[in-house]
Amino acid sequence: MRFNFLIRGLIIGVSIAAPVGPIGILCIRRTLTKDHLTGFISGLGAATADAIYGCIAGFGLTLISNALIEHKFWIRLIGGIFLCYLGIRTFFSKTAKDAKVSDRRSVIGSYASTFFLTLTNPMTIISFTAIFAGLGIGSTGGDYISSSFIVVGVFAGSSLWWLTLSTIVSVFRKDLSEKSLLWINRVAGIIIFGFGIYALISMVR
Repeated sequence: MRFNFLIRGLIIGVSIAAPVGPIGILCIRRTLTKDHLTGFISGLGAATADAIYGCIAGFGLTLISNALIEHKFWIRLIGGIFLCYLGIRTFFSKTAKDAKVSDRRSVIGSYASTFFLTLTNPMTIISFTAIFAGLGIGSTGGDYISSSFIVVGVFAGSSLWWLTLSTIVSVFRKDLSEKSLLWINRVAGIIIFGFGIYALISMVR
């Protein structure tokens, strides 16, 4: 029975992570311009944030979820500004061959940036609540062990998605030239900056 909750958590994790967004663009770009590990670690940052939101929804922490939704204006403002910053930084970033000195430190930064971006999206908690209800697990009746299985499944499902995505993308990395890597930075930067502007505009609406 508990295994069933783990499977449901896996489904939730994949369904939350799979839609293409700024995190996906960052993961793809970092895999192509840096390496497979950096792309996967970027995804793990988002998976960790997903697990935190899964805890909030799975354990019925309504006080926290209500506070996040109540302050979503400021949370989205911070997230939108950070997206714009990341977009500009990505646009002007160096290619992998020029940035070897900072690659060791960039892994932690890659994890932290996607973790922060996912946490500053208050719609994520709304998505988790809706999916939990749709699968009939909006409440586990105080069964924290079952809730724990769900959260573990969410993290595992999200991580599996990012591992699969970064692995597939890394296959094409060896065929890219220095000029292609530079253009990937430019295009990814514009797209991420666009997501930031969209977040700010939708916040006003």
